[in-house]
Amino acid sequence: MSAPLVRVRDLRVSFGDTVAVDGVGFDLEPGRCVALVGESGSGKSVTGRSLLGLVGPGSRVEAEELTLDGTDLLGLGEHAWRRVRGADVGLVLQDALVSLDPFVRIGPQVTDAVRVHTHAARGDRRERALELLADVGVPEPELRAAQYPHELSGGLRQRALIASALAAGPRVLIADEPTTALDVTVQRQVLHLLRRVRDEGTALLLVSHDLAVVADLADEILVLKDGQVVERGEASRVLSAPSAAYTRRLIDAIPSERSRGERLSQAAPVRLERPAPTPRRSVAPRRLGVIRSRAETPVPPASPTRDPLTPALRVTGVTKTYRRPDGGRLLAVDDISFTLPRGTSLGVVGESGSGKSTLAGIVLGLTAADTGTVELDGEPWVPATERARRARRHRIQVISQDPLGSFDPRHDVEAVVSEALGAAGVARRDRRERAGALLQQVGLDTALLSRHPLSLSGGQRQRVAIVRALAVDPEVLVCDEPVSALDVSVQAQVLDLLSDLRVGLGISLLFISHDLGVVRHVADDVVVMRAGRIVESGAVDDVFDDPRHPYTRELVRAIPTLPTRS
Repeated sequence: MSAPLVRVRDLRVSFGDTVAVDGVGFDLEPGRCVALVGESGSGKSVTGRSLLGLVGPGSRVEAEELTLDGTDLLGLGEHAWRRVRGADVGLVLQDALVSLDPFVRIGPQVTDAVRVHTHAARGDRRERALELLADVGVPEPELRAAQYPHELSGGLRQRALIASALAAGPRVLIADEPTTALDVTVQRQVLHLLRRVRDEGTALLLVSHDLAVVADLADEILVLKDGQVVERGEASRVLSAPSAAYTRRLIDAIPSERSRGERLSQAAPVRLERPAPTPRRSVAPRRLGVIRSRAETPVPPASPTRDPLTPALRVTGVTKTYRRPDGGRLLAVDDISFTLPRGTSLGVVGESGSGKSTLAGIVLGLTAADTGTVELDGEPWVPATERARRARRHRIQVISQDPLGSFDPRHDVEAVVSEALGAAGVARRDRRERAGALLQQVGLDTALLSRHPLSLSGGQRQRVAIVRALAVDPEVLVCDEPVSALDVSVQAQVLDLLSDLRVGLGISLLFISHDLGVVRHVADDVVVMRAGRIVESGAVDDVFDDPRHPYTRELVRAIPTLPTRS
């Protein structure tokens, strides 16, 4: 082993009276990877940012030792930090859309660090951008380099962000949830790239809630809880024979085929009730229920009786094309057909750019299809005018990957939920009480009504998004990557809640995700999309256990796995 490039001893980071990191220490050697894992708020990202002087305003950073190649980082001023960032220490953040400049094309952003830290000519920088984009698995790098961030899918944006962090060849790379937005095949490419970078001598600090990703890349793991290290050791030992109860809970919360029919979290049981009918429509009776914890009773089987005559959703021959920047045509969705029976869950998987989110937009009636039809509860939905759909729009709702982006930042939680309640016909005087009741149903305290979404955790924001969807008593929920940005324990709570909605209220789920483990846990059936087409479909266990199409087999092989527990 080489001498440590980074040494951290007794790191403490506080914001006023709040201690975010308390006594963390580790070494980073060239060619080695240290992983920080834990729930949101455990101090993982703050620890990583301390190596870049980016902890944030109002922070106090103290340490017995915090050095980079012998240089004391605690004594650096802002000018010195600028020489370190990008050149010596690179950073890959989770939220590519926020991190990338929306007004600058991808190519110049990728080589921004090269421009700042070297004297490379513009033409050389362009060639470097194309090389980096190709290295991280971006198809058609020349086309993508000329595009703006909003023109790329979430996965492509994340790959471009990784390319920009590697541009100046930093000796240390901090990867903060680097594969969160990526499908399994692209994730495998990025992990292969990070492994190559590590093996070529870069010291890698990996921050991730995805323990399977950690298992594939890390040499050493530190498990953080409330700013403190509760377990540390070689990655294979920590993941196969964890000694801390907290680590065991994190591993048990990972969804897989073994977890089907079981609750993943230890969250308190929630009571689900159908809201009272509103003058807008009469509501057919539904089966109500109390979802109990795993200790009390197992969740009922995930395949309720289906009514093939009147599915909740029927999609037939849907096609959608877009004009490309070069004047060509992109066939985003190509002759897609499927049905979603009532009270069931259909998973949709595929690479970034396979057409999953475009399909979701069509199903929601937000994106116009070129050809094909969608029926909602047996009635025409697409094509139709918005005026014709408006009275039925409450029947289908969406839970997105980024709930914060769909909330009005000026509104508190009460206003966010009340807006939906108003659309459902609830009188203004009754909305606060109904909003509080809905929050309690999904395990949130009514005190959050006065909070703004920015002050909530990722898991709390996602639950508020679910509350807003439930406020109008939907028949179908379109879940577009609803848990991809959440750590495993919060993800487990949200997945349990979605299961509760199916069993307690009979809601049907169209569940779109790049995480095949999540899909296998929640879905009854699955369709596999590639280049806008369905290449395979069927019962989820049949497709995953015996994939017939070569692309499906590639997806299944690319799923990262944990070591066998001892």
